[in-house]
Amino acid sequence: MTSWVVLGLSIATVLLLLGAFVATMRQDRKGRTSAPQAEVAPAEPPLAAPVRTEPTHVVAGYDDPRDIRVGDRVEIHGTRMRVLGALHVSLQGKTWTELLLQDRARRTSQWLSVEVRQGLVTGDPPHLEVLLWTEVPTQGMVPAKSMLIMEGVEFFPVERGTAAFRSEGDTGRPERGLMDFADYHAADGRLLSFERVQGTPWTASYAQPLPPGSIVIVSHAA
Repeated sequence: MTSWVVLGLSIATVLLLLGAFVATMRQDRKGRTSAPQAEVAPAEPPLAAPVRTEPTHVVAGYDDPRDIRVGDRVEIHGTRMRVLGALHVSLQGKTWTELLLQDRARRTSQWLSVEVRQGLVTGDPPHLEVLLWTEVPTQGMVPAKSMLIMEGVEFFPVERGTAAFRSEGDTGRPERGLMDFADYHAADGRLLSFERVQGTPWTASYAQPLPPGSIVIVSHAA
């Protein structure tokens, strides 16, 4: 009789353990089934190859001022000049070139600046700015941080700073150095710029914008 009681208790214990195990497995499966699936990030498309964008005002059929090199001969508004030298200037990621031109017939020289400028508004295409500079006497003037008057015209400040430059050919400048500049504009659109290599006096020049087709490269240097 005692052995039957013990056997019955053992069987009951086994059944209880089996029931607990089965319930645990069901709960575990239920928990795994209801768990949220991990999100998979969509594959990003590959970046497109960079496309070189030409600035506006580079017109097909006309010479590109960016192709002018030291020793070339150019013609501007019917006047032929020789490129004596070039200043390659950089300032905070911006670069531009200033070319020294000589008119042998008139025994005069002028600077020609060539720069690709970004649009004033986001999304506007870059444009090529080509300016012909004519020096004017400063009579000891220095660039003011506010409005100044030059030859009776009021000029207002636009930009000023210090840029690094590298000289090529005959420019009358050191091989390398720093150049201070201060740019102004008048209400009628005139441009005025002060410039100096550090340690030298200021010089001032008026700028004349050149439209596309104004420059003809007559011949390249050998």
